[in-house]
Amino acid sequence: MAFGPCRPPSSLLAALLTLTLAGGLVPTAATAAPRTPGHTTTGPAPVASRGTPTSGEHWTVDLAVAGGDDVNVRFGAGRLRLADPHPTRRTRPAALGAPIAEGVLLAPARTLAGPANRVRVDLTAEAATGATVGVQVRGWRATGWTEWREAGTGPAVFDRPVTRVQARVLLTTRDAHAAASVRAVRLTADSTTAATPAPTAARSYRVFATREGEVGGVTANGRTIQPRDHFVALPSRRGLSPIDTGDYTVRVCTTSGSRCEYAPVWDVGPWNTRDDYWNPAAVRENWKDLPQGRPEAQAAYQYGYNGGKDQFGRTVLNPAGIDLADGTFWDGLLLTDNAWVDVTYLWTGGGPRGVIGSGPLNVRTGPGTSYPVRGLAATHANVPVQCYVTGQTVTGTYRTTNRWNRLAGGQYVSHAYVSTVYGGTVSRC
Repeated sequence: MAFGPCRPPSSLLAALLTLTLAGGLVPTAATAAPRTPGHTTTGPAPVASRGTPTSGEHWTVDLAVAGGDDVNVRFGAGRLRLADPHPTRRTRPAALGAPIAEGVLLAPARTLAGPANRVRVDLTAEAATGATVGVQVRGWRATGWTEWREAGTGPAVFDRPVTRVQARVLLTTRDAHAAASVRAVRLTADSTTAATPAPTAARSYRVFATREGEVGGVTANGRTIQPRDHFVALPSRRGLSPIDTGDYTVRVCTTSGSRCEYAPVWDVGPWNTRDDYWNPAAVRENWKDLPQGRPEAQAAYQYGYNGGKDQFGRTVLNPAGIDLADGTFWDGLLLTDNAWVDVTYLWTGGGPRGVIGSGPLNVRTGPGTSYPVRGLAATHANVPVQCYVTGQTVTGTYRTTNRWNRLAGGQYVSHAYVSTVYGGTVSRC
């Protein structure tokens, strides 16, 4: 998604912020987030310490950079830093177009000794003005992963107990000379009282879609974008899938419903990075006064919300709430121009999920290859399976079978290309 040039806000502050806090972003004067408690000095200072709670299960994140799951970060001299702090199309989320560089370390998931629903983060970090450091966590339950949550000034609390916890560390900077580094991340998992919401259907909203393009750029999860690629970008990291997974998958359809694609969320943008607009106000990270389902960019463009600006102070030039990779745009939906689409945020619902192990896979109107194609399911997409029927026998990547999985809207995919099913038992239709 292309944007015009945007000058970042200037700041009179040039001091280094050094602190240890109970998780979360280390904001700077250039960001809109509130300042996290700490202290400011005119130069590097000893890291203060706030002790981790003694109760619960504790572990430390290994900050060594291991491979493809980690994006634009390096580890040396006991610190995690940005590998390249210069803002370029290779060091920022491709869909974002903002003048920032960012890096992400994805820690391995930890299996807990017992279920828990609260995670605290003790973070030892340094961030100069213009840079931020943050930690997000998510938890695994039988129906899949929770959304990522910031372990900020308070702990992250999940709505039901989880059995595994995963953390990721995020560093950003607007200025190549504004250093950010992390010395230690320690997590504590325990339990607290939390309301368990009643099961609901996955949320769905009509939003404006733009074509991302940016072939050769790098997504927020580290993928180098390929020609006619199949994924989407949303303006929040809360629904960002790790590379080569579809933990967070959307179903995006034309407004007529004639074409749909199931696609993983692999990038952050357009316009914003902290706008989980599909969530209710009690959960939404920013812009809680907007109606649920309305992206901040749409409100800024149509109604002059936030002075018509995005979170970076740029004038919003279109109301986009989702970016579509070229393959999703052209081949999945058969679009020729930016358009309004209906998007279902599938991780917000429950039920069995089938993982598309080989795609893009044709989505058909019936259980056989003679039925018309109504869209695609991208590789790694996690598709909700309502039930299954028997139909044409197909030899695919994983098996030879006559089983066809029924999806929403009476559409079908062959089970021969589904690598696994989780989240419940699939019954015969």
